[in-house]
Amino acid sequence: MSKIYLCGKDHCPAVETQGDNVLIGEDKNTVVLSKTEWNSLVEKIQTGELSKI
Repeated sequence: MSKIYLCGKDHCPAVETQGDNVLIGEDKNTVVLSKTEWNSLVEKIQTGELSKI
């Protein structure tokens, strides 16, 4: 299990792996992605389909 805070502090949204899932958000505002969904998101970022806004 790993957890990365998006603002670098522990009081903001985070990306956390738990078993076969990836949780993104904080408290009740959290989305759960499967490994396949997470890998698809990463691939879209790496290929440029998703970029900074």
